[in-house]
Amino acid sequence: QVQVVESGGGLVQAGGSLRLSCVASGRTFRNYVMGWFRQAPGKEREFVAGISGSGGVTNYGDSVKGRFTISRDNAKNMVWLKMNSLRPEDTAVYYCAARVGSAPSRIHNDYEYWGQGTQVTVSS
Repeated sequence: QVQVVESGGGLVQAGGSLRLSCVASGRTFRNYVMGWFRQAPGKEREFVAGISGSGGVTNYGDSVKGRFTISRDNAKNMVWLKMNSLRPEDTAVYYCAARVGSAPSRIHNDYEYWGQGTQVTVSS
């Protein structure tokens, strides 16, 4: 069983930056692929970014590619999402998720463990 807890959301103006953090429990953190998803009101949950257990493989949703960066530190059981050049359409609840596996998946149903979410609001 893995528990994940996100933090770092808030209100930011368009063009600004935020860094979300996620801490996971367990001594085998490196065995888990980690992902970030987001969900805006009335919309489906959307893949944002994923990172392999070693950190060597990352992938991003098309809407955030080039603006967001995912990273992890297995010694600290942590993963981060650095968000730059934020836009109003990035407003959503952001979720950290974990799955056993090797490759980051873009499919939210592939992830077994989820945090409670953190709100990100980007004002225009």
